[in-house]
Amino acid sequence: MNQKELIELKKLTAQIRIDVIKMLKWRRYGHLGGSLSIAELLSVLYGKYMDIDPKNPHKEDRDYLVLSKGHAGPALYATLANMGYFDKEMLYTLNEIRTNLPSHPDRLRTPGIDATTGSLGQGTSVATGLAYGLRMEKSDKNVYLIVGDGELNEGQVWEAFQFIAHHKLNEVVVFIDNNKMQLDGTTEDILNPFDIKAKMEAFGFYTQEVDGHSEEALIEAIDKAKSVKDKAVAIVLDTVKAKGFPYFEENIGNHSPKFDDKVDAEADKIVKELEDFIKENGGLKHV
Repeated sequence: MNQKELIELKKLTAQIRIDVIKMLKWRRYGHLGGSLSIAELLSVLYGKYMDIDPKNPHKEDRDYLVLSKGHAGPALYATLANMGYFDKEMLYTLNEIRTNLPSHPDRLRTPGIDATTGSLGQGTSVATGLAYGLRMEKSDKNVYLIVGDGELNEGQVWEAFQFIAHHKLNEVVVFIDNNKMQLDGTTEDILNPFDIKAKMEAFGFYTQEVDGHSEEALIEAIDKAKSVKDKAVAIVLDTVKAKGFPYFEENIGNHSPKFDDKVDAEADKIVKELEDFIKENGGLKHV
């Protein structure tokens, strides 16, 4: 990837953050922390890797994204809007009655959503089934699965991982968002996950651990994962919950905070800085 393409991804990352912050400020609450920790990953997947067609969201021959940590829906919605699946004005209907952008993704309501998720743990099984189906069809497409570190508390996750590893099902790339926090505290305090990379390796995965806020590191890791032919593959992302919003980065209540005047002021400052970055680099390329 050349420098120009990399800058485009960084601008897309910035725009995803802008849109998440704007829609949650408008709504006055929402899942901020876990959305902002995966902005780079979504930018890289949708901006570089995924074979998709926003004009035909259900085309059969496509890649799939399963956001098992469904509470990060705002980040996925922002990404889909920027890719052209729907008009950006729709972002401001988040969580409204009869909205097509519910708190957690619903494949029957939102263009571009491949799997209904939010009941933690279940997305891993859905992604596993999709990947196994792709193998049976001898397809060259991929499933990209995003799992939260707090979500690893769910036993269903590990059942699915065992199936993936046993079948060397590398049609699915497993991303674990290790932002070290969950709804009501740190993962270490709530239920210590210990060494996630070592656990995945023990399960039989080819596992990498990378800086989840570096587009370059993500690209290198995904390329390496795609070159593995005889093992399941996982990438553990070292991330910060609420990344890019300093007021909340170390705030224990950053899972789904409410907005007030002080938060609004911080949000406006961050949005301005991100918008300036995009403008200084030639604006966001329309995708």
